[in-house]
Amino acid sequence: MNQAPPLSPLRLATALQALAAGDVIACPTEAVWGLSCDPFSAAAVEQLLQLKQRPVEKGLILVAADEAQLAFLLEDLSSAQRATLSLSWPGPNTWLVPHHGRVPPWVHGDFDTVAVRVSAHPTVRALCRAWGGPLVSTSANPAGAQPPRHAFQVRRYFGDLLADILPGAVGASARPSQIRDLASGELVRA
Repeated sequence: MNQAPPLSPLRLATALQALAAGDVIACPTEAVWGLSCDPFSAAAVEQLLQLKQRPVEKGLILVAADEAQLAFLLEDLSSAQRATLSLSWPGPNTWLVPHHGRVPPWVHGDFDTVAVRVSAHPTVRALCRAWGGPLVSTSANPAGAQPPRHAFQVRRYFGDLLADILPGAVGASARPSQIRDLASGELVRA
């Protein structure tokens, strides 16, 4: 993981203000730059989906600072399933877990599951910790375009359409997080 300096209180406050206003921000993650917003704000998620040119039916990933921030989604899992998650986090491992209607349809799309991850990236963790819960995290590129590994690529894709681009660098992972279905163990994205 590239060691970025911690976010200053001012930068963190600016990002939180943007999130609270229903805006979309960009931040570095384990492998690529990501777009984030409040998952419980329909307007924020709609804006993010428009920026990405992504259909709502595909669903989105929720990223958190720790498992406690996802507890509302993990409480019905077996102890073996919880252990599987705990062994893989924090890190670039995204799991599909049943949502039981606990997240809005604009987050889970057409699925009975929602994608969740506890990030190992210090910027993402600091942001989620300060926000007090999970955020949407999806690669910061329009659909079909190459996911960006540098902030200048995010600016090239979106110009001034984002409320904030946090400082930092992506981690050492060469590819976006792998996605597995927790119930079946099936690899959905390598």
